[in-house]
Amino acid sequence: MNQSFARWQPFALSLLRFITGLLLFQYGVAKLFKFPAVPMFAKVELFSLYGAAGSLELILGALLMLGLFTRPVAFILSGEMAFAYFLGHVFKGATPVWLPLLNGGSLAIAMCFTCLYLATTGGGPISLDRVLGRDR
Repeated sequence: MNQSFARWQPFALSLLRFITGLLLFQYGVAKLFKFPAVPMFAKVELFSLYGAAGSLELILGALLMLGLFTRPVAFILSGEMAFAYFLGHVFKGATPVWLPLLNGGSLAIAMCFTCLYLATTGGGPISLDRVLGRDR
C-alpha cells in the first residue's frame, strides 16, 4: 500500500503547489478586483497594507500555480503569511490573542507552512520550472 501511494507523491506535490497558488490568487483577486464581493475587502486600496498583500497574492499566487520560480515565490509567500498572521490576527484588538482557533489565523498558519514546504521541495514534475530545466 505504501509503495502505491509513494508512486503518486511527485504529482501530489504539483497538485499541492497548484491548489496553494489558487487559494492565494483568489484572495488577491478579491482584494484588488472586488470579485467575488467580500465585505471584509470592500474598502481595500491598492496602496495600503491589504493592497500590497493582495498584489503579492495575485502575482505570486499565479506564479505558484504555473510552477514558475516556485522556490523563491513560495518563500516570499511564506513570509507574507507569517506577517499576515501576526499583523492581521494576533494583534487585532487591544490584547494579543495567540490561539489560532480564537483569532481566526488557522488558514494563515497553514498557508505559511505549506509555502515553506514548497520553498524547500520545489514545484514537482508538473511545473514550468521543470519544463524550463530550473528545478532539477
